[in-house]
Amino acid sequence: MSNYLWQMNLEYFKELNQYCTKNKIKLVAVSKTKPKENIEVLYSLGQRVFGENKVQELVEKHELLAKDIEWHFIGHLQKNKVKYIAPFVSLIHSVDSIKLLKEINKQAKKNNKIINCFLQAKIAKEETKFGLSFIEIENILSSEEFAALKNIKIVGFMGMATFTDNEQQLEKEFSSLKSFFDQQKQQTETANCKLQTLSMGMSGDYKLAIENGSTMIRIGSSIFGSR
Repeated sequence: MSNYLWQMNLEYFKELNQYCTKNKIKLVAVSKTKPKENIEVLYSLGQRVFGENKVQELVEKHELLAKDIEWHFIGHLQKNKVKYIAPFVSLIHSVDSIKLLKEINKQAKKNNKIINCFLQAKIAKEETKFGLSFIEIENILSSEEFAALKNIKIVGFMGMATFTDNEQQLEKEFSSLKSFFDQQKQQTETANCKLQTLSMGMSGDYKLAIENGSTMIRIGSSIFGSR
């Protein structure tokens, strides 16, 4: 990427950061595939929350970069890889099974900590998207298996909308998750579940997501450039 284009994206980041601050939206800068130098530029501007979707890349960047960075794992997570990020990860966005929750709990206990997690809801029409149905989420949160997990905390839900320009469809998907989130927030509060955050919206649809109740957005290409 040329310095000129990078500077343009920095101006975009500054405007987006101001917008998020004004509207009390948490901005996750998705730095996957990008070199540490680009992360350091955003860090120098005050950004502290970064998202990665590959375990090995996340571990390498954590070792090389400032230790006050809040690292979010945003990709599909395999159970056998949890142990590598458990010591330092701040939030895991993509939990889509009770089996994965149990493994995160196991590794969190080994590290004498509680790991914050989102349950990933499947709201898109695309078969390629991971996630749980609303009924599956309800079943997990009401289960004895979940109640026994003392080293994880469900702090919100995450949903990825269909990749489409159809705003009516996007709005329907976002609003369905917002309604479900509000319902569960009223009904479910336990030692390991305190719903606070609704994560919806990426570079192409974050404005619509915010209009429909998102409190956390994940922005990558609009800041860092295309991959």
